[in-house]
This record gives sequence, C-alpha cells and structure tokens, in this order.
Amino acid sequence: MGAYTGPVKSDGEINVLLVGSGDPRHILKTVVECPEKRNLHIWVVEKSMEVVARQLLLLYLTLIQQKKMGINEKTEVFLELFGNTEIRSQTAETLRQAASQLILSVTETTEDAMHPCLNTTILKFRERDELARIFKLWIQQPSPADSAPAMMPKAWDYRVRQHLGTRYDSRNGQFDWDLRMKLHEKGCGVISKQQYMQWRERGLAFEMREAVYQIPNPTLLSIRVFSQKGEKVGVRGYWGDIVSSPYLSFGVESDDKSLLKTQNGQHLKTAQDISFANMQGLFQSLSSRWGCVTTSPSDTEAEKEPTMSQQTSLCVNNLMLLSGVSVTFLPLDSLQKLPHKQKYCHYFNTIYFSANCVHQLGPMMRQIAAPDAVLVVELAKYILDLNKQQEAGFGEKVASLALEAGFEPCREDGTDGVHAVFVQQKK
Repeated sequence: MGAYTGPVKSDGEINVLLVGSGDPRHILKTVVECPEKRNLHIWVVEKSMEVVARQLLLLYLTLIQQKKMGINEKTEVFLELFGNTEIRSQTAETLRQAASQLILSVTETTEDAMHPCLNTTILKFRERDELARIFKLWIQQPSPADSAPAMMPKAWDYRVRQHLGTRYDSRNGQFDWDLRMKLHEKGCGVISKQQYMQWRERGLAFEMREAVYQIPNPTLLSIRVFSQKGEKVGVRGYWGDIVSSPYLSFGVESDDKSLLKTQNGQHLKTAQDISFANMQGLFQSLSSRWGCVTTSPSDTEAEKEPTMSQQTSLCVNNLMLLSGVSVTFLPLDSLQKLPHKQKYCHYFNTIYFSANCVHQLGPMMRQIAAPDAVLVVELAKYILDLNKQQEAGFGEKVASLALEAGFEPCREDGTDGVHAVFVQQKK
C-alpha cells in the first residue's frame, strides 16, 4: 500500500524499522522504490514467530530466480499462500520445498546470514528453534487418517460463527453490508461482491485458474493462548482477518490507471486482477535489481562479489541477491531494548508501526530515530468493526503517542486516512 524510506541522504545508508507489519508488502514496495545506488537496510519486529515464519516464506518465494520459477507462476503461488485458506497441490509442494530450505537457513550456525534478505542471525536461539518447528509443521503431509484437511474449513467457520454470533444464519446479508456500506464507502469499490462473499464464506481470496483448491494452507494456522478454568491453554487455529480481506494489501490501488477503469459504474477489473498485476510488476522490478550484494559503500570487495557462504546458499536455494538490500528480523522483545544498544542510537531514518502495535509507540523512539526521521503509523480505516467516532479516536490517540515520542504531523502529508505521517519536532 505504500513505501516510506524517509529523507534520502546523498550518502550513507537508509535504515527502516518495521514494527508489526505482518506481511512483506512494505518491504517489497520500499525495495522497489529505493534508488539502486543506496544501501537499504530493513529491520523487522513482529508479534509472533508464526508471523516471522510467513514473512520469511513470502520473501523466499519473491527471491526465487526467474529461471527456476516464472513470474506468472510465482505470482499465483505467492497470492495463494498469502490470502487463501486452501491451496492447490502444486502450491503445497512449492511450500514444502521452501520450508525445507528455510529450516537450513534458520538452523545455520555461522554468524553470516545465508541470504541478506532472510537474515535471522540476530534472533534468539529459542526463536530460531521455534521457526524450525513451524517450518517442519508446514512440511508434514497429512495421512489419510489425519483430520488435518478438515481443520482449516472448521477453523475458519469457528471464527465466523464466533464473530457473528446470532447473526450467523443471516451472514450473507452481513457480508454484503460490510462490503457495500464499509469497504465500498472507504474507496474500495473495486472489490467485487462475488469474490468478497466467497472469501468471507470460505477464506478463498485468489482463484486464478480452473483448479482444485482443497489442501489446507498451514501457514495461516497459529497458536493462540486462552484461559480455561484458570489455566492457560494453547489452541491451534486460524486467528487472522475474517472481515477486511487480503485484497487491501495489493488489490485496491495501482499506478496503472487502466486497471481502475469503470464502465456504467462497474469496475472492469477485480481486486484479484489488480493484485495479480501489482505482484507481477513488483516481481519484474525486483528481477531487474538482481545483482551483487553491497554491504557498505566503503566495502569494495563486497561490491564485487558475495561472500562464499552467500554464494553457496545461492547455489542451494536458487535465490536472487538484491543489490544493496538487506532484511533483518529482530527478536520479538526488541523494541524496548533497541534504545539501550549503542548500535541503534539515532539510527533509523524511517519507523513504521502497524495499527495493532501502536500501543508500543513511546518516548524511547527519540533514542533510535535518526535526525530528520519519518514516523509512519497505520490508522484504523480498515478495521471495519469500528464506527466513525472510534476510528477518529484512534487517530487522535496515534497523534498523541507520536507527540510523546517527539514527532509532529507532517505538514506536506495529504493523508489518505490509511496512514499518518509524522516528522521530528523542531527543537
């Protein structure tokens, strides 16, 4: 939905901190829009290791060389794993292969990352063990006697029933209301009724060919802890979005205005079409950036060729190296600790907070924000269960927290209501 690299210096590096971004759209868009001669370092803090695992998977798919997976196939596989509760058998096989390689990358004992865009070396050992455990779950093929194939539809239906309560029997009317009176009113008219209703009913957002979508997508399952009779119990299920839709990430905006054309008040393209075109464009741009890695402007050796371990991983994984780009995953509890580490003192040029991590935004940002840093915070526009007053209240809360952290609203920001952009207060 957007790329924010902050003020670009004529020299040096750009350091971006993403807090709770949840999926790689900001990473991909920022990489594509960053000038090629800059070194871009993206640091990621998430709320759970399941989300880190999905981020790693989607980045892994993105980096597969074109000769190993064509852009059309890559787009289909990416969107299926990104937004579908059930996937095709070919996609499941690609997932298993990717998970096998990712296990190697997170259990690697060397200090060098196997790939600069999949850098997990700073994570704690127990977090890397947890990632390996999650990837192994993705590889397991359910036996005929296993109930796993039925788990995803049941997990989805459980969430829908829980959310709607007594309205469950009239759910189609509720789905239609959410689409027309909420999403369409918020400018997402390109989301078609047929596709949205199918996603709300089954969790199937992207059906790009006549194929059988019936293998559960294990990457969407996670464990949530509940209190039962005074004891904490972990329940594995689907705990993600069941209202707003995956179309919001890649399917409601486009630089190609022909994709947004209407005729007689009807959109000619669907949110699925736009998602497909946008992802194709991103993958094409990333392929053109494929080159040798640069770690810093002064390191001329690194500019010439990757390290031996990186070369080895390229042979094993068949992944692209993106010139001057690195993505590093930080431990889950990093945000409180970064201000106390000398390395991150006045370090980040851009800091991004998702709506569900806003409560973590605080005065410690002053310690880690670089001079002239930009703060970007996701607003509550697409949290459809909030009314207009609650949405406005959320925006006021964000502005208040940003002020405490030493940031003021960006005067040049023509806000779209999706994000609020702040700049450091002038002293």
